[in-house]
Amino acid sequence: MATATKGNFNMDRKLISISSKRQITIPQKFFEMLQFTDEAECVVRGNELVIRPARTNSGGEFAEHILAELIAKGFSGDELLKEFKIQQAKIRPAVEAMIAEADNVASNNGEYYSYDDIFNAED
Repeated sequence: MATATKGNFNMDRKLISISSKRQITIPQKFFEMLQFTDEAECVVRGNELVIRPARTNSGGEFAEHILAELIAKGFSGDELLKEFKIQQAKIRPAVEAMIAEADNVASNNGEYYSYDDIFNAED
């Protein structure tokens, strides 16, 4: 297992094999360090595949807001449940996009906005 440095972070690195059935084995050190259980989540980020412990979705921080908004729009019953699942699935990609944008700004590679730009605050 090799250790590489990226910015201020040390990264453990290990080359792993992919079976003919496209299966991989997560090295035990990583498995334990990241506290994997019986599921993993795969996310494509740019030209990378990120494999991380599956996050249990307990309804999410925005569930009540999403439900209130959908009910106000007139959704109910099965239609409400279907639309709720669609809207809830959009949260993580939106947050990840915001984090990626913040990372770009932090490394002086992106455009940034001030508080006033975002909230149109007046002095």
